[in-house]
Amino acid sequence: MSRKHEKLLRAIFHDPITGSIHWREIEALLKHLGADVESVSGARLRVKLNGVEGVLHRPHHGNTLDRSGIQHVREYLAHARVTPALYESARAAEEPRKHP
Repeated sequence: MSRKHEKLLRAIFHDPITGSIHWREIEALLKHLGADVESVSGARLRVKLNGVEGVLHRPHHGNTLDRSGIQHVREYLAHARVTPALYESARAAEEPRKHP
């Protein structure tokens, strides 16, 4: 995962929730993670990631998600087992171990 996507993932899970994440960044992160994203109707998207299907909503006015939208994305990613802690543990497991 690139630094940009890693930073975005941390921002999504940061407390208190910020209200300044652009929707296009969320879509780019989902695609980078390998999610299947399909427009359903209006502002709704059907997303399937790691076998977990959910519906996310694009912002209605403007391009920035509000706090409730970010909370919804956070909950979906957590159900799909994509959190900063899980990402860091998976990355640590993949790194080659250094021998003394």
